[in-house]
Amino acid sequence: MRKITNICCIGAGYVGGPTMAVVAKQCPDIKVTIVDLNEARIAAWNDPDVNNIPVYEPGLSEVVAEARGRNLFFSTDVDQAIAEAEMVFISVNTPTKTYGSGKGMGADLKWIELCARQIARVSTSDKIIVEKSTLPVRTAEAVRDILHNTGSGVKFQVLSNPEFLAEGTAVEDLLSPDRVLIGGDDSEEGQEAIAALVDVYANWIPRERILTTNVWSSELSKLVANAFLAQRISSINAISELCEKTEANINEVSRAIGTDSRIGPKFLKASVGFGGSCFQKDILNLVYISRSFGLQEVADYWEQVIIMNNHQRKRFALNIVKSLYNTVSGKKIAFLGWAFKKDTNDTRESAAIYVADELLNEQAFIQVYDPKVQTAQIYHDLEYLETRSVESNRNGVSVYQDPYEACDGAHAIAVLTEWDEFKNYDWQKIYAKMLKPAKIFDGRNVLDHKALREIGFQVNGIGV
Repeated sequence: MRKITNICCIGAGYVGGPTMAVVAKQCPDIKVTIVDLNEARIAAWNDPDVNNIPVYEPGLSEVVAEARGRNLFFSTDVDQAIAEAEMVFISVNTPTKTYGSGKGMGADLKWIELCARQIARVSTSDKIIVEKSTLPVRTAEAVRDILHNTGSGVKFQVLSNPEFLAEGTAVEDLLSPDRVLIGGDDSEEGQEAIAALVDVYANWIPRERILTTNVWSSELSKLVANAFLAQRISSINAISELCEKTEANINEVSRAIGTDSRIGPKFLKASVGFGGSCFQKDILNLVYISRSFGLQEVADYWEQVIIMNNHQRKRFALNIVKSLYNTVSGKKIAFLGWAFKKDTNDTRESAAIYVADELLNEQAFIQVYDPKVQTAQIYHDLEYLETRSVESNRNGVSVYQDPYEACDGAHAIAVLTEWDEFKNYDWQKIYAKMLKPAKIFDGRNVLDHKALREIGFQVNGIGV
């Protein structure tokens, strides 16, 4: 079996960057090159000050600082890196299609196909190709099809190695994962390729945590894991609405059911809804695949998880409107948090975007503060929805670098990300500068509601 000494990863985003940085840190004898066509992104990864790398994850800057220039390299020369590598990770974006057949459900595999064609074009030696992006089941088949019909005589093995990272704890998750999943062919060559990748991970991960399956099981396991987690969130959010009507408290209900060892306490936190790049996309993929095989009941079952999530976000926004005497026109609403969860600067599918969109429809003015998200990203997220003109978004939303300024003169505050710092603000000072009655809508149930009420705030949590 060959020992891998040179790895290339195509895609320098939230998956490729952290994953390969940790591989380089833990395997100093393997040369790891991350390539991307986005020159600005590669330049940011190469910034002399590691605090300026484009992905914010606790502990990532230190990992990059240790390995960069030793055996970790970031480059825009995609062809050279592919040609030299023995193992190529594909870690590019696979967004939900916004056009044509499967629009709004199926994954857009345009970038994956371009990667496969590029690998086929420049390869002069045998390679192991590893799917790292979150992909619909049977993608490996398409990649394999393209690679095997190049006519160059080069042999390729395609493995599926889905990532199970949680943003905000990605470095920790990579250093000591629950499991690493590797899917490959049952053939002798397929098993050799699996063994080569197992060997890389075994540098720091106990072998009993490295699971191997066939390719299809591996691809589907990723979608199913995310679907189950998202389903738990939608389930508890559905009950949160019932709690609001019955004087039950969702926090007490969550605690009560979470102590049941068959259920467990994780992912039972009621909130304004889940976000992130994967949950929605993966469930939509599951729905799309199920429909394509004619499994309507299966598709409808999983689609309901998304419907519930959309309902929760909309309900949160409309609750703000209702509480402000059925009109927010011309009123200032402060948003604390824009990222989809704490400890990341990722805003993909963040609840904040959709709540803001609803409130802008009602002609509110929104004042946003987030400790890690850039101003340009916030405007980009709203423009991506194409609900209104760029000017309308700019006129309706202001972004602040200081949370106290963001809350100044506001009718209400909406907490949309569970950043720890929000708990420690001088809420008395914030209260003094707000219009009365001062209202707080805690979309993450992170603040001390009792203490806030003593100051004079009217507080609305989720499910309480």
